[in-house]
Amino acid sequence: MLYQKRWDRTLAYWNTREELSHANRLRRSYYELLRDDLDQFILQHGLTDSYNNFCTREIPYPFVEKRELKPRAILPDREYECQNAFLVVFMEDRIPAVHKKYIRFFDANRATKTNLLRSKTLPLTDELDTYQKHLESAHFFDFLKVLLPVDYALLIQRDSTSQTRHRYGLSHFHVRIDWPIADAAEYLGRTLRYISKDLYEKGDKYAEDVQKKFFEYYGFPMMVGGRRTAASVAAQYLRRIPCISTIYAGSSETRAVIRISEEGTSKWVLMKLTGEEVSQVAEANTLKVKTFKQNYVVGREEEDSLCIFQAAYACTDHARPPDDGKLREIKADLYWLRVSSQHILPIPGSWKYPPLPYNIIYQ
Repeated sequence: MLYQKRWDRTLAYWNTREELSHANRLRRSYYELLRDDLDQFILQHGLTDSYNNFCTREIPYPFVEKRELKPRAILPDREYECQNAFLVVFMEDRIPAVHKKYIRFFDANRATKTNLLRSKTLPLTDELDTYQKHLESAHFFDFLKVLLPVDYALLIQRDSTSQTRHRYGLSHFHVRIDWPIADAAEYLGRTLRYISKDLYEKGDKYAEDVQKKFFEYYGFPMMVGGRRTAASVAAQYLRRIPCISTIYAGSSETRAVIRISEEGTSKWVLMKLTGEEVSQVAEANTLKVKTFKQNYVVGREEEDSLCIFQAAYACTDHARPPDDGKLREIKADLYWLRVSSQHILPIPGSWKYPPLPYNIIYQ
């Protein structure tokens, strides 16, 4: 999967590879390989499988409009039942127990056979093999797919019981993100030097502006749906832990998959291309139309081709700490995000074909 290096080291809360021991460099490499595979599964489940849900019920698929991918876009206020919704947190390390106050992972929601079978919402039987919860299991993604519809989040993190090698597994399900939005916005506001200590130090109106900008920082409108709010709050809270993390949020309102990591926010959506547009993209990338359709088209509607489109976002200077470190004032009309890259992605599982540049949002 293609992600440009879009972060600013002044915002970094994790160690770069150059700052890691050889053991932790190996762990990061393994984490990133596993994340690549998880990206592919999430794309399939969040977009292609959702599209098939609409087709099965003979409901026209509500394709995302280009304007909805712009920063600060106003989104339709409607949820689509056929769109797969989920929230997954994937940690490079483990979340220390001290953080259970706000990231609610306990023995009661640990992914054990007893707890999983106790949950009446999961279609599991006594034949459940809990080894499937490890990412190295051949059946991990089958296991994950069963758990994705569960309310709240799934937590995938490093297995601390393995002393000889790095291993990751789904440790907890039904994980609530209970850090208050006001605290998350206050933390970000202090980092970016828009406030010195307290969210309300400049009055209620200013505190509201800081919270609006908090959501904009992660690519969301103010006070969005539960999973997207939880995703943004979790992304901000997990900056307290000095390792990288990745959050996937499937949204039934935006018909998109949102990915938040150390490299910023990205959105994946299904996009419909006409035959002429397919020819133009193929020609611009020196591909035959047949090759493009075989490796980039996930479905068809009459003469149109369905492709997976990725919009990646980067922070503007207003969403980075000031160089002089001085306090400054929020200006509501200034954008905190910009579109940094736009690509058509190869179909999930494709091996040799790369993402293709496709700048369409502002056309």
